[in-house]
Amino acid sequence: MSTWKRLKMGWMVIVGRFGHIQTMVMLVFFYVLLVGPAASLARIGRRDYLDKAQLDPARSGWQEADSAPPDLERAKLQT
Repeated sequence: MSTWKRLKMGWMVIVGRFGHIQTMVMLVFFYVLLVGPAASLARIGRRDYLDKAQLDPARSGWQEADSAPPDLERAKLQT
């Protein structure tokens, strides 16, 4: 194996580790600065964005979707 190839492989290992650390740091900041405060404000304001209050606990929350019967023309539009 050539010297340049070994240097490149070593560099890629180092950069890969830094990339993993950077990804974790970015995800933590995203959660702490955006998701956490938004959830706290929603809880304080008693907001129900998922409309869970109107669901009956004894029944399922599943809702059937309005859809047309499958046909060849609809199948062609999916591609």
